[in-house]
Amino acid sequence: MGWLDRDRTIAPPGFNRWLVPPAALAVHLCIGQAYATSVYKTALVKHFGASLTEIGVIFSIAIVMLGLSAAIMGTWVDKNGPRKAMFTSAVFWASGFLIGSLGIFTHQLWLVYLGYGVVGGIGLGIGYISPVSTLIKWFPDRPGLATGMAIMGFGGGALIASPVSTALLKMYDPNSGAKGWVASGDSVGKLFLTLAVVYLAYMLFGAFTIRVPAEGWKPAGFDPSKVKAAKLVTTENVSAKNAVKTKQFWLVWIALFCNVTAGIGILEQAAPMIQDFFRQSDGASLVSAAVAAGFVGLLSIGNMAGRFAWSATSDVTGRKRIYMVYLGVGAVLYILLALAGSTTTILYVALAFFIISFYGGGFSTAPAYLRDLFGTFQVGAIHGRLLTAWSAAGVAGPLIVNAILDAQGKPGQLTAASYQPALLTMVALLVIGFVANLLVKPVDTRFHEPRPDRDRSNEPAMEA
Repeated sequence: MGWLDRDRTIAPPGFNRWLVPPAALAVHLCIGQAYATSVYKTALVKHFGASLTEIGVIFSIAIVMLGLSAAIMGTWVDKNGPRKAMFTSAVFWASGFLIGSLGIFTHQLWLVYLGYGVVGGIGLGIGYISPVSTLIKWFPDRPGLATGMAIMGFGGGALIASPVSTALLKMYDPNSGAKGWVASGDSVGKLFLTLAVVYLAYMLFGAFTIRVPAEGWKPAGFDPSKVKAAKLVTTENVSAKNAVKTKQFWLVWIALFCNVTAGIGILEQAAPMIQDFFRQSDGASLVSAAVAAGFVGLLSIGNMAGRFAWSATSDVTGRKRIYMVYLGVGAVLYILLALAGSTTTILYVALAFFIISFYGGGFSTAPAYLRDLFGTFQVGAIHGRLLTAWSAAGVAGPLIVNAILDAQGKPGQLTAASYQPALLTMVALLVIGFVANLLVKPVDTRFHEPRPDRDRSNEPAMEA
């Protein structure tokens, strides 16, 4: 299948670089479905006679596999190019749904773990990193904008997948009009089959339309020598093997881990949390279940918007400074949420919106941050290794929040005060991340790759 090779994807002269982001979005919008698993979670609990935790493990396996596959396959993605990587991701992601549907139809939960969790999770990891380094090379003048455009799709995938999945479940289930309806397992299985076909087609569209720039290509009118030099931005390259030996990699890893752990703490508990914050003395909440569901949708918009807006802003402010905002301002917002969030719903929603936008911004700014520190040589592989921070945070965040809340009381009896220990724990984590980010310095020259082409010494320095 030579048509998947990197050299078959080199763009011809005059190719419009703005055709590349839609190809990247095609992949990220599809794999962003991972944030919409709550749509059929209750249905699977009923279908398998399992607990919420047992069904929740499906998502956890997928996120762990995302980080592991991105870390292990990152070098392979950089070597073989985005088309082969996106094609592979599409096959794994669609196969995950197919195997998962077989597990649902045959009442074998372990097959859903294997399908959606393991196989689909591998597709998630490869798909997440596959277009990132390509976009950075197409947009050397705006790397933050480039990665923000792609990774915004991952945050927005659930906005599309949630309503579409709900509509399909109603269409496939003849009892959807019944009072207190919960989708049948059969309808979830058919939903999985449908998503496998649709996502495979859309992701292959991305794979077929992606292009890499020719060696030495630069945007028209872009003169790297006129870009203001910055000491944190390297003009050299560091291999993925050497990057993990630097303290800079692990400091950024800690910063991302702390930022993601804090954000997941709210995302994972979003709907019941807003109801608990406004629970009255009689046990009833001022916030209905429907309003809480709308709040979750609003957070998805904040997550998506933050990925684009904050990452694009980092092209002006610099990556280190924008991470200081995510972690420093984020810590202040968490304190306000813990101490004053229950005074008004408007204040609560505004605080949560900005916190989640920082959560999303941390993801999309990370590749450009790595590019600043380690160059473009193997930035995709280095990004893949960094995503193990996401896997760790995906386990740590819910564990911390749920363990603290379990000690405070039972669901339905919690109040705003019950959340204060968890939220202040997140503040401590953000402060740790803030200090780690503050310690990031330029990478030592001993880690730089030999550079026979000295013309590349004029590569842009984006961070002030």
